[in-house]
Amino acid sequence: MERLPKIGLPIIFLAIVAIIVIAKSAVVIDSGHAGVLYRTLGEGVVTDEPALGEGFNLVAPWNKVIEFEVRQQSQSYRMDVLSVNGLEIKVDATVWFEPEKSNLGKLLQEKGQDYEERILTPAVSAAAREVVGRYTPEQLYSSKRDVIQQEILDETSKGVEGQYININRILVKDVTLPPTIKEAIEKKLKQEQESLEYEFRLTKAKQEAERQKIEAEGKANANRILSASLTDKILTEKGIQATLELSKSPNSKVIVVGGGEGGGLPIILGNQ
Repeated sequence: MERLPKIGLPIIFLAIVAIIVIAKSAVVIDSGHAGVLYRTLGEGVVTDEPALGEGFNLVAPWNKVIEFEVRQQSQSYRMDVLSVNGLEIKVDATVWFEPEKSNLGKLLQEKGQDYEERILTPAVSAAAREVVGRYTPEQLYSSKRDVIQQEILDETSKGVEGQYININRILVKDVTLPPTIKEAIEKKLKQEQESLEYEFRLTKAKQEAERQKIEAEGKANANRILSASLTDKILTEKGIQATLELSKSPNSKVIVVGGGEGGGLPIILGNQ
């Protein structure tokens, strides 16, 4: 019984040490994150092994784990750039990106945890300056937004190529011009719209006048043809035919045939 304390104390001590070691060795990685192992007594950052996945992981207590968010992230930028003619333009853009999970060790070793500031921000700014510098303010203000987005995405992707980052999408939310330039462009666009409306109304009026002219010419031609075909004999014959039809009516009793050189058209008198 006297030996129990002597045996129990080492066991308790070893249990405490084991608990401490396990506590130091246990690493829980959050959802959407991955961990890069850093071997303090070894070669440092591990670049030739997969990153630690989310959930519970055991590592040597003297090593460290550096976490990275590996799901898609977004970053917004407001940049001052110059157009092709040297005017200052403000561009608001949002970038969606994610680090390459298979290269997290290299990303940490070569770029650091603040890789967004080291790589992404300079790449986006350089791409925006390069792309916006190709266009005039009028083009930036009107119809080039989708084109600009795609070109900035292409340029940014080139800028981060080989830097262990994937650029998924870039949205240009706003392009702000100097107030005087914006007013001048809006005035010009309004004048162009009014000019197009006037040309449309003028074209429509010309088309209507042409339609009326064609219709009038058609009627005139028809009348000329009809007049040329109506000779005296034809008119007399038509009159006789009409008279015969009318004479069949029970109310028609007296028919008087006109005189004169041409004989005239028959005349029908009323009831007797």
